[in-house]
Amino acid sequence: MSSGLEIRWHGRGGQGAKTAALLLADAAFKTGQYVQGFPEYGPERMGAPITAYNRISREPIRVHSNIYTPDLVMVVDETLLHSVDVTAGLKKDGAIIINTPKSRDEILPLLNGYKGGVYTIDARKISEETLGKNFPNSPMLAAAVAVSRVMEKEAFLKEMQVSYEHKFAKKREVIKGNMMALSMTFDCLEEALKNSVRKSA
Repeated sequence: MSSGLEIRWHGRGGQGAKTAALLLADAAFKTGQYVQGFPEYGPERMGAPITAYNRISREPIRVHSNIYTPDLVMVVDETLLHSVDVTAGLKKDGAIIINTPKSRDEILPLLNGYKGGVYTIDARKISEETLGKNFPNSPMLAAAVAVSRVMEKEAFLKEMQVSYEHKFAKKREVIKGNMMALSMTFDCLEEALKNSVRKSA
């Protein structure tokens, strides 16, 4: 794929990494882009490491393999940093986003010397505040959009509102909680994204 965005997701079974990849593909498709969203099939036991992928492009996508040199890596469970080489193949001008309450500086020693963009977001805290439970996939989904800028924030939130209304038609409080989680994630990353723009200017 000569242009577009390639994302690799790392998570554990039951955390929603695969769902997040599929939701991102759906939202991007509805904004007029070509998309792929798929898991790497294997034993998806609860708690077992899983991998999922996204390709998003303004041009038709003719590649159908796994993604080996992603532009963006999403780590839904920080414990994977000790057992999985999450930066493998990650482009030098790419970025990695980790679900953790730790700071960027605390996480850096676990990233094999990676020099690209490194962002942390406490998706557990956000989801517990907005949904009352640890569902990290909604905050991580918003983080992927915020950092990659693969679509405008307003367009993304609009499509996710429609998606959640369809998925949780009889659970209005879940719709509200998920939308709050998305918005809160954008707010939490705002300062880090401003700082990265200043450094690259």
